[in-house]
This record gives sequence, structure tokens and C-alpha cells, in this order.
Amino acid sequence: SMSLHEHALSLFRSAVGTVRPAPMLKRALKLQGGGCPQLLVKGRAFPVKRDLYLVGFGKAVLGMAAAAEEILGDHLIRGIVSVPLGIQESLQRAGMQEMLLKPHSRIKVFEGAKNNLPDPEALRGAGAIQELAEGLTADDLLLVLISGGGSALLPAPIPPILLREKEKLTKMLASRGAAIQELNTVRKTLSLLKGGGLARLAYPAQVVSLILSDVIGDPLDIIASGPTAASSHSAQDCLQILTKYNLLPSLPKSVEMVLSSSPTKPAAAEDYSHVCNVIIGSNTLALDEARRQAERLGYATLVLSAAVCGDVSRVAALYCQLIRLLCLGFAGLGEGPQGNEVRRNLLQLVAELDIPGLNLAEFLQALRGLGPEKPVCILAGGETTVQLRGTGKGGRNQELALRVGLGLHRAQGAEASGPLGRCEIVFLSGGTDGQDGPTGAAGAFCGPELVAEALREGLDAEAFVSNNDSYTFFSQFQHGHHLLVTGLTGTNVMDIQVVLIRA
Repeated sequence: SMSLHEHALSLFRSAVGTVRPAPMLKRALKLQGGGCPQLLVKGRAFPVKRDLYLVGFGKAVLGMAAAAEEILGDHLIRGIVSVPLGIQESLQRAGMQEMLLKPHSRIKVFEGAKNNLPDPEALRGAGAIQELAEGLTADDLLLVLISGGGSALLPAPIPPILLREKEKLTKMLASRGAAIQELNTVRKTLSLLKGGGLARLAYPAQVVSLILSDVIGDPLDIIASGPTAASSHSAQDCLQILTKYNLLPSLPKSVEMVLSSSPTKPAAAEDYSHVCNVIIGSNTLALDEARRQAERLGYATLVLSAAVCGDVSRVAALYCQLIRLLCLGFAGLGEGPQGNEVRRNLLQLVAELDIPGLNLAEFLQALRGLGPEKPVCILAGGETTVQLRGTGKGGRNQELALRVGLGLHRAQGAEASGPLGRCEIVFLSGGTDGQDGPTGAAGAFCGPELVAEALREGLDAEAFVSNNDSYTFFSQFQHGHHLLVTGLTGTNVMDIQVVLIRA
């Protein structure tokens, strides 16, 4: 029989596998040939009256484009994608041929946005996409592929604003503490293509967007700054934000010009009647697949939320309390004073973290319904944040696993021969893109024995946490079985956590 560790790894891989570009596109997109060819997108039919074009931008778009070209065949006239600098070489090195375009592809690739920042290369790619969109007619169909990281790959400031002026303004806003939503609102207002601009330029052609979401809640106007989604903001909102951070006096002339001539109201919904936006991959879809696999492996499975966010230390505390509650349940102590204390802690943590879509009362009710005869699997996804205080090497997933390991170790110490010690427990957290921070790992595994094991090897887990040095910590183990290493996956729907417990 497989170990919990192997089960956790297999669940993570199945979740990522379902949002890989090729399987994901093949599920969502079909081409029906015949007299009047049609593009079928999740069951909706779009007639291909004349020419079919493709544009795309984002970190996962190259693999999406390769799969789309295979599906569309000769119907595709021309395409342009803007992808991160060096991605073709990385995929080639990783032996991921299926993510690369064929030698005689009709799709042209622009690489840019070094370090995820807009640059002249990305500007060239955006210019080519803009030119293609502007030349379309009512009989054309434009297929748009979008994934996270698309914003930096599609910079096209409204003339006469220069890229460096827009960059400088964004940096000034950030340094004064503007929230990411505020930054995006300003960026979109000054951009030709973001905030629905691409869709407006492609009018009157039919626009179909296939979107891989890397944002909590999958908001269409936020993913890659929503080039094909109606923006809910206007020049007025942009001015309010600039006023709030006292930036009006120092605006470049070009920005003043553009804002004074921009529409003051957001575009109306009917301006987007030629657009169909479809989310074809998200954290929720990945978790659904992992849930099916876990049930097949015999686990009683619950999904906590696809939107777990907040400070990594508080999220780790949440997982530790959940694991404690499950172990108490296995020991038949779930309804006693210890169980009540853990539930109080959970209520407080959930209130503090304010996780979208998480109904704790319902979740606890479902936990109560689980009998002791089956092992339990809890799945969740989202994206935590890490406050950098140290100079170590790590990523949010490795730090989360290390903090959960520490928390379980402390809880075990507090209840010497308690229920935690009688359960087999594995916790895994990993980034679906295969990269966690600036490291070669996607994340890490832990269990309650992790810290004790480290102590035997002379490692002080506390010291590694306070130096944000989780990667170095996990790398120290002889067996190396604590790091999750998958290599580049070519996709990204944030992070996934797996908790497995058996009595």
C-alpha cells in the first residue's frame, strides 16, 4: 500500500495535471469542420465565417497556444503571443516539447517582461497584438489566450504616455502604499489594451477569451488586468486614487492629457456584446480533480476553500488547529473540552483571515459527519503572504509547511500522549507552477515528527523560520523527501494544500 506521503504527492500531481495547458484546452475547445465550420467553447458554438486569429499573453500561454494550434489546424491564419523572457529555452531544457510551437507555426512569439516588469520587448509584443486586433472585420474570429503574468506582457500606454512615465507613476504609487487594486485601476486607465481595451480594438470581430486564472475568486477584470473584460473603473476613479496619494502635482504632462480626454464613465456592458470570456482553468477546477482522486483512494474528502489567503503564520495556525480537531475526532474526543477549545481557536482564526467563501460552521458540521473508519483528506488552495524578515532562501509554500510542522510539534509537546501522537499525518503545500520563491522546489511536505527529526540532525527549525530560510532547512535532510520538486509545469493556478490523516 502507498504511504500517505506518496498519496499526497499523487493528489498534488493530479490537481496540476488537470490544469496543464493541453488537457485543459482540449476539454474546453473543439473545432467542428464541415460546410460551415464552428468553434465550440464549452458547448457554445461560434461560426468561423472567415478568418480565425489568435493572440495570447501570460506565463502559461505558450503551452496553451501550442495546444490551440493543434486543435484549430489550417483554420488558424495567424497568431501572436507575448510570453516571459527565456521561457522557450527553459521548456526546451526541461524536455517539455509539447509546450512549444512547431517549427512552421503560424503563431509568432514575443518574449519580454524580464523579472515580470514591462520592458521594451513586451511593448513590441503588445504593439503587434494591437495591430492585429485593429485590422479585424465583422467576419473574423479572434481567440484570446490569457494567463497570470499577462499584465506585464501587454504594456501599451495610451499615447503620448511613454512606458517609462507609466512605470515611474506606478512605482511612486506603490512606494506610497497603494493597494494592488489601486495600482491596477491606474494602470488600466492609462492603457490601450487593459481594462477591456483589447476587446474594444478588435470590434466588430467576435472575441472569445480562454482564461487560466491565478487570482483568488477568478475576477475577469483583474486577471492579467482584464484586456477583454469590461472595466468597472473610469478616469474619475483613477484621478481619485492619484489625489488620495497626493500625486496630481507631479503628474507628467502626457498623463494629464490622457486623463482629461478619457471617458469619465466606465464602458457600458453592450460595448462587450461581441465578447465571450470563459475561465477554463482555476484553483477550484484543480481541487475538484484532486478530490475525485482522493475519494478513489478511499479518503473521506473535504475541500476547505480555493481562496486561502493571508499571513503564512496565521494560515499555518489554521491548519494546525484543523489537524488537531481531526485527531481528536479519531480518538472520540471531538466533542469534549479539548474539541471545544480547538473550535474556538478556529473561529477566531477564520474571522481574522476572512477567507472568501469559507463557511466554517458548515465545514465543522461536515467534519462531524466523518466516521473513524476512513482516513481523511482535506484539500485547499489559494495564496499566502510572507513577511520577509530574514535573509534566507525559501518560498511561501515551504515556509507554510515548516510552520505547520513546528505548530504540530508544539501541540504534541503540550499534550504528551495525546491524540496527535496516535495519528499518521502528512501536510503538503505546493505552487502549481512548480516554482516556490527563488528556489528549485515547488513546496514541501511535513508531519508532526519533522521538528524532532531536525533536532536529531542538529537543526533548529525556529531559527530557520525566523530567517525565512525554509528551503535550506528542508534541503538538509539526507533523504530529501521533505521538499516537493516537480520542475516547471507550464501552468499556474496559485497554490494547493493537502492534509492527509489516518488513525
